[in-house]
Amino acid sequence: MEADYLAVARFRKPHGLKGEALVVPMTDDPQSVFVPGRMLTPMDEEGRPLGAALEVIRARPFGRRWLLAFQGIAERTPLESWPEWLLGVKIDELNPPADDEMYFHEVPGAEVVERGVVLGIAKEVLDGPSGEFLVFESGGREHLVPFRAPIVVRVDRRGHRIEVDLPPGLLEL
Repeated sequence: MEADYLAVARFRKPHGLKGEALVVPMTDDPQSVFVPGRMLTPMDEEGRPLGAALEVIRARPFGRRWLLAFQGIAERTPLESWPEWLLGVKIDELNPPADDEMYFHEVPGAEVVERGVVLGIAKEVLDGPSGEFLVFESGGREHLVPFRAPIVVRVDRRGHRIEVDLPPGLLEL
């Protein structure tokens, strides 16, 4: 069953005193998603809404993260009690991914393949200090690899496969 909402950001913490929220983008097009007037809905890990939608009134990049300001939140205090919520957008408001792209919620369960050999099964994508990492299980162990070229060679959404080209010895670490 297709989700009604898709996560586009994860709230990390309040920033400053004027009610800005520091978020980690979960979209490859944050400048088109984080725009004034956009409604972002707090949601749980399964994509279920957790409360009323929040209207973005300001957005700006902040390193690899973004700072968002919401209608009705003018100080830090309300944000201090927020957990690390996912913030989602109704799926019909976003451009669908191409065949060589996946939504983050589609990654778990994808086969991780190298040169035609299935190495393991993808578990998730993690945000790290230097970018995103693909977590996959192989031989009873979890492995983290950068989720970008040249490690990730191809993403096949329809086939639910992620093709990789791993450096020699990586799986033995």
